[in-house]
Amino acid sequence: MDMKKRITLELRNRNPAEIAELVLDNSRSADGEVDGLTDEFTELEFLSMVNVGLTSFAKLPSLPKLRKLELSDNNLSGSLEMLSEKCPNLTYLNLSGNKIKELSTVEALQHLKSLQSLDLFNCEITSLEEYRESVFELLPQVTYLDGFDQEDNEAPDSEAEDEDEDGEDGAGPTGAYDEEEDEDEDGSESAEAGLGFQVNRANQDDDEEDEEEEDDDAAGAQGQKRKRQADDEGEEDDDDDDV
Repeated sequence: MDMKKRITLELRNRNPAEIAELVLDNSRSADGEVDGLTDEFTELEFLSMVNVGLTSFAKLPSLPKLRKLELSDNNLSGSLEMLSEKCPNLTYLNLSGNKIKELSTVEALQHLKSLQSLDLFNCEITSLEEYRESVFELLPQVTYLDGFDQEDNEAPDSEAEDEDEDGEDGAGPTGAYDEEEDEDEDGSESAEAGLGFQVNRANQDDDEEDEEEEDDDAAGAQGQKRKRQADDEGEEDDDDDDV
């Protein structure tokens, strides 16, 4: 599928200004150029064009809000200065698997002042002597090169990083909310358990009172029975005396 048609498909009848993420991987560029992407994508923050046959940025539109750009497995060999003009706020750039050979090519990224992570894995430039030291020296703003910083500490997972940022932008700390919610649930369960105990105890008390009343009734009935028997015996004694 060509890139222009893929973009139309990904839009799903939405306005380009509503799109924040766009994935065009494995589509076909037009003669190595970006095709169908316009400056109407004003809110675009993430763009992925992996393995699309890209050789040039000449037709890349201005994307002022773009933060992450995936361009691995293409045929790019230069013209990186176009990125600082079109995407000045990039923080993450993946150029792995391209035809980048010289440090001078990478030097063009110096104007991307917000760039924190750069990936050049599987590019010929990585075979240069002191490649990592040279890139970090050329691009002091970059913290992670090919997934590791200068002390060989691995870069944090990008998805987890996004989640952390979303959490910071939220209304409040989710952990505190969860704890309060758990406490409320525990309190409710305790209250329900206490109420259930009180109801059961009340039922037991009612049962005991009923049993006591039954015992009293039985005792009363037995007393009346004994009284009648005693009266009957008294009457028989009177009859014997009369005789």
